[in-house]
Amino acid sequence: MDIAYWLMAWFLAAFYAYAGGRKVAQSQAELAPMMPWAGTTIPMSGVRVIGAAELLGAIGLVLPPLLDIVASWLAIPAAVGLALLQLLAALLHLSRRETAIIWMNIVLFLLAAVTAWLAAVRW
Repeated sequence: MDIAYWLMAWFLAAFYAYAGGRKVAQSQAELAPMMPWAGTTIPMSGVRVIGAAELLGAIGLVLPPLLDIVASWLAIPAAVGLALLQLLAALLHLSRRETAIIWMNIVLFLLAAVTAWLAAVRW
């Protein structure tokens, strides 16, 4: 179970660190090709908040358990938070009739949910 948690946690952390870092650092014009909703449906300040939440989730999945600190349980709410972000993202894409890309939200939601369960079993 430990190996499964670490594989999933590192995968999700890498994905969300990349995606969150882009949302925090890049302009609306730079995000538009991959994220046409950025700055239009959701204002850029909201995009930045989403990016910061993704970065914090990535850190929360890996750092507390890696350092084996007392707050290792923080990996659980980090994974749950990332799962909730994906549910909200799926709703956004549904509202914009972008049904072709919802599969990615579903996969990321399931990975985050399983990671939360593995973290709960671990601690």
